Amino acid sequence: MSTGARIGIIGGKGWIGGAIARAVVAAKLIPPGDLTLSCRGDPPGWLPDVHWTRDNQALADRSHVLILSVRPQDWPSIEVRAPGKLVISVMAGVTLADIAARLGTARVVRALPNAALEVGQSYTPWIAAEQVTELDRAAIRRLLDSFGSGDEVGTEAEIDYMTGLSGTGPAYPALLAVAMMRDAVANGLPKEVARRAAVAVLVGTGRLLEKTGEAPEDIVAAFVEYRGVTAAAIQAMQASGFDAAVSAGLSAALQASHALSASEPFQ
Repeated sequence: MSTGARIGIIGGKGWIGGAIARAVVAAKLIPPGDLTLSCRGDPPGWLPDVHWTRDNQALADRSHVLILSVRPQDWPSIEVRAPGKLVISVMAGVTLADIAARLGTARVVRALPNAALEVGQSYTPWIAAEQVTELDRAAIRRLLDSFGSGDEVGTEAEIDYMTGLSGTGPAYPALLAVAMMRDAVANGLPKEVARRAAVAVLVGTGRLLEKTGEAPEDIVAAFVEYRGVTAAAIQAMQASGFDAAVSAGLSAALQASHALSASEPFQ
């Protein structure tokens, strides 16, 4: 962030908020003493050099940049004013307009990190309100770079869609690994061998894509064209509705995101 900036994270003890806090400290974006975290209970044992508080308004008053990291369901109970300050929300479904109106600032950003930020690998799409300056944007990019990468998108509709795509982080690859493991065990492999094999497939794929820069569709096409064992598996999965199942899942995630923004019951 910019020299002299102080950051406050509402929900700093939570999964995402805590991971952001640790990334900020590890990347030395600001001194630990310039980072304030709020939590409803006693502070945890980690990051002892940062400032902890139960008072969200005191946190906002002390900070130049405010990060909102609470569950969307808890958002209505957050009573904070931060006039003129840069506010970055990592809440799904809560709009720029809602945040701006409640906090009293037009400098609002919505960002969607995922659980991979814990290992510095989150892909984080984000959108900024019109009043967010280029200096603000530069600070946001430095923040996101501290735990991965990201792209600025043009509309809140895109952010809502990305909630179910990149916002899920490792959930979908993990789901694929579970299906592979179950099938392997059903075919007689020991559970630990099945787990190591499935995890190795996911890790190896990620590293291959990162190192070669190949497009995923090109890798799939190459295997299909080879007409071997992998091609047979791919074609059988597609014929069984693989693409349709993924599309249905992403559609359900988008509907859930819309339900959050409409303040509908969410389960």
